[in-house]
Amino acid sequence: MEISELKTLLQEKRPNSWDDIPDIDLYKDQVLSYMERQLMDTENGESLTGAMINNYVKQKVMPKPEGKKYSRDHIAYLTMIAMLKQVVSVGDVKTLLDSQSSADDIKPLYEKFCGVLGTELEKTNGLIEEDLDEAALSDLALRLAISSYADKLACESIIKILSEGEDENDKKKK
Repeated sequence: MEISELKTLLQEKRPNSWDDIPDIDLYKDQVLSYMERQLMDTENGESLTGAMINNYVKQKVMPKPEGKKYSRDHIAYLTMIAMLKQVVSVGDVKTLLDSQSSADDIKPLYEKFCGVLGTELEKTNGLIEEDLDEAALSDLALRLAISSYADKLACESIIKILSEGEDENDKKKK
């Protein structure tokens, strides 16, 4: 991948908006095909599989399909899960999504997710200049890696705090 291609990817590639996600139910193989176009790829990401989807349902990170069909809600969940699990564990993704959403309506969370993703991609894209020499590219890659590390540390700590809060709420309910 060239720098210009990376900049184009960061500038233009986004998951479909809520209204552009199919509003008809899809079978798993159709969902997998759709998700290939839905997710950003820098040529080294892993593909979503049927087994992964089953796992997310089993771990209650997303709701069960209706029969064998997946709705717009499922595609929204899968989009968020696939991106977030690149940074934190699936268990942490569950905690994060649970802390953000009402099980009744995933649309506001998905729209927030897409908005924040767009802002962060634009911010990162703004750091990349096409005419950087190899040393400047190396420095930028190091800066981005360290920033990602720091963000991940903070994110995991905050998710732990959220998870402990959920545990306390569960104890109070009993």
